[in-house]
Amino acid sequence: MARSILTVDDSSTMRQMLGLILQSAGYEVVQATNAEEALKRANESQFDMVLTDQNMPGSDGLSLVRSLRTLPAYAKTPIIMLTTESSDEMKSKGREAGATGWMVKPFDPNRLLEIVGKLVG
Repeated sequence: MARSILTVDDSSTMRQMLGLILQSAGYEVVQATNAEEALKRANESQFDMVLTDQNMPGSDGLSLVRSLRTLPAYAKTPIIMLTTESSDEMKSKGREAGATGWMVKPFDPNRLLEIVGKLVG
């Protein structure tokens, strides 16, 4: 059975790229354009991992991580911040919010697949 990953990014280009990379590796991908849509999808289905951008219209990625962590089904789900933000302060805020890890855009697709493979198999 394919592992399912929720990707959250307001950039259609980034959503397409993530979809192609992850689907080519055999993962099922569901996409959301913002935090609100992501929460709706997370309440409808259980995902094995969430990849989210930080800077989006409306709620940001850190707010999404905090909201997901309040849901029992997502208490231990790997959540990776995939963003242009690279400061130690932002990474620290990510850890405090409950993010499992942090990747800076632009990213290496092979590295992304390596991380996803380690976290969800």
